[in-house]
Amino acid sequence: MKLLKEFKEFAVKGNMMDMAIGIIIGAAFNKVIDVLAKQVILPPLSLLTDGVNFGDKKLVLREAIADASGTITTTEVAVAYGKLSEVFLDFLIIGFTVFIIVKFMNRLRDKAQDTKDETVVTPKDIQLLSDLKELMAEQNKLLKSNMKS
Repeated sequence: MKLLKEFKEFAVKGNMMDMAIGIIIGAAFNKVIDVLAKQVILPPLSLLTDGVNFGDKKLVLREAIADASGTITTTEVAVAYGKLSEVFLDFLIIGFTVFIIVKFMNRLRDKAQDTKDETVVTPKDIQLLSDLKELMAEQNKLLKSNMKS
C-alpha cells in the first residue's frame, strides 16, 4: 500500500506528466531532425559529391563468397563508415538545433524576468522579488544614514 501511495504522490505532483510530455516531444523532435538530415541536408551534400550516397559507403574487409549457383556461402564483412557519417551529421544537426532552441528560450526567460522591460508582463513572483529587493535597498540606505547621524 505504501508503494501505491508513493506512486500516486509521484504522479499527482506532475513529475510523471512532465516526463511523459518530454518523451513525446522528444520523439516528435527526433522525427523532424531525421527528415531534416536525410531529406534536406544530405541530398545537396550528395549532389556536391557527384551523387555519392553517404549511407552506402563502407570499407569491405572480406567480400561475400557465392557458390556456382549464386547462393552466398560466406557473407560480406565490412565497416559501414557511411552510416556512421550519417549518424554523426544527425547528431550535429540535433545538437545545433537544441542549442538554438535553448538560446532562444533563455532569451525569452531573461526578457520575461527583466522587471524594467515594460513590453513583457513580468511574472508575479519575479515582480514581488524585485519589489522586495528595492525595499531592502531603501531600508539599507535609511539605516546607513541613521547610523551616521
